[in-house]
Amino acid sequence: MATPRKTTRLKKEANGLFAGYSDKPKPLGGYAAIAAVFTVGLASALAIAEENDDEAPKLTWSDLVLFGIATHKLSRVVTKDIVTSPFRAPFVKFKKYTGAGEVEEEARGEGLQEAVGDLVTCPYCIAPWLGSALVFAAARAPRATRLLAGIFAIKAGSDLMNHLYVRAKE
Repeated sequence: MATPRKTTRLKKEANGLFAGYSDKPKPLGGYAAIAAVFTVGLASALAIAEENDDEAPKLTWSDLVLFGIATHKLSRVVTKDIVTSPFRAPFVKFKKYTGAGEVEEEARGEGLQEAVGDLVTCPYCIAPWLGSALVFAAARAPRATRLLAGIFAIKAGSDLMNHLYVRAKE
């Protein structure tokens, strides 16, 4: 077990290692923890698939397009949708309503809370998690996964049509 003196020394070394990265403190330890969870989760899913002699899912071009569109829409729903804001609330602060059912929020707190807040407000950051989930779900339940992905792809198409309609009216 680490002694308080050793812990203090390790913190000083870590602070020195990351000094100069940014003028504003960043939750680098939280980011590292999140990256570790993603890496361990992905490696575990691959190991389980290998252990069960499951073949890696064979993704067709249509799967790539479908899952790509679905991942895009899911990432917007998870990170921006007003209806999913209660799930983000412990990690973020509401800034403003941006229209089309979306909100702008910013991470709050510090450390892991702030790092999770950054993750759940960034559609680009959450996309690898969601895309990986779709691929591994497709290996276990391809029909159900394609159905789910299809629903979100349809939602993406509908959103596009709604935006085009609003522009045409203007």
